[in-house]
Amino acid sequence: MKLHKTSHDLPEKTRRKMIGLLNQLLADVLDLQGQAKQAHWNVKGPSFIALHELFDKVADEVEEFADNIAERAIALGGVARGTATVVAKESRLPKYPLDISTGREHVKALANALASFGQPVREAIQTASDAGDADTADLFTDASRGIDKLLWFVEAHGQAKD
Repeated sequence: MKLHKTSHDLPEKTRRKMIGLLNQLLADVLDLQGQAKQAHWNVKGPSFIALHELFDKVADEVEEFADNIAERAIALGGVARGTATVVAKESRLPKYPLDISTGREHVKALANALASFGQPVREAIQTASDAGDADTADLFTDASRGIDKLLWFVEAHGQAKD
């Protein structure tokens, strides 16, 4: 991978490692955003409006994480790899079921996607810390905290006794 010229003081080896990590998580988070929009567009049932709005909020907040991750890769001298082709090839998230419609089904599927993204983000915090990149670790910590909150919001809809 060719790096862009930068005066950034992190060692090149560290920057390369972080750019790779950032781009992997970028593919994952962009897939997560798309999955939240899939739920937003297709949810049906008595909780429609509440879930429709919640899923849109999830997509919006996840978009902010994606933007921060991409911009950090650029700041380190790299390229953000966020095209649909790259995301389809490199995302590690489970595929979102396209044949569901009920609120409960979408809650379960989106909760699974959020949890599936949260786990590698937490691992990335330690990886960035071990590499000596506190700023990238902090970015991942912020994303982890945000994903955990969104997971709580989504899961709360599936925990009620009918």
